[in-house]
Amino acid sequence: MQEYTEQLVGLHKYGFKMTKFIVRSVYWDKRTEFFKSYYEKSVSYKDYVKTGTPEQNEKWQNFEQKIVLSNLQVNRVKSFKRKINNLVMSGVWCGDCIRQGPMFRAIELANPIINFRFIDNRENPELLEELKINGAQKVPVIVSLSEDFYELSRFGDRHLSVYRRKAAQEFGAACDAGIIAPENNELELEVNEWIDYFERIQIMLRLAPALRERYGD
Repeated sequence: MQEYTEQLVGLHKYGFKMTKFIVRSVYWDKRTEFFKSYYEKSVSYKDYVKTGTPEQNEKWQNFEQKIVLSNLQVNRVKSFKRKINNLVMSGVWCGDCIRQGPMFRAIELANPIINFRFIDNRENPELLEELKINGAQKVPVIVSLSEDFYELSRFGDRHLSVYRRKAAQEFGAACDAGIIAPENNELELEVNEWIDYFERIQIMLRLAPALRERYGD
């Protein structure tokens, strides 16, 4: 099974020369250490929310109370078997983050194998530059990583249902401050879109030959 980026295959002597043969695994990503380093310096949802002002904390907590997974959604999330490390670049001040962060929290509570770590966009300019969308700085942006910290997917900053709503009700703010909460059915739809996102990644991981060999399934 090929699990390592580089493996020393042989060391042979030809006269006075020593030649080292290195085989690079087909599973390799030059950004693995980059994302892993940011993941390791990021914090849990609870610790991240604490970095905000009292007013910002209240907004996050209000959305926590609104985000409740249905039984069907909980069962879907609980069916996931492969670990997903999610790095969330966020702004504690941002309305889109205030709305979506509690969705990540609810998914993680339903199945901790899908874990989320948060990192501030303004304090990490190199990551901010890497995760630009359409040439612009956006939050939230999520990078989903395998247990080996290979990138699986990145997504930001809104799902289709939210963009449709924004297009229909545009009032000029590029990133609202979490003042106007969507209707509950709209929140449920957005949560479903996130669960669809993670289900796609789960299927990708369940079908990955290296992981199937690792876990015998």
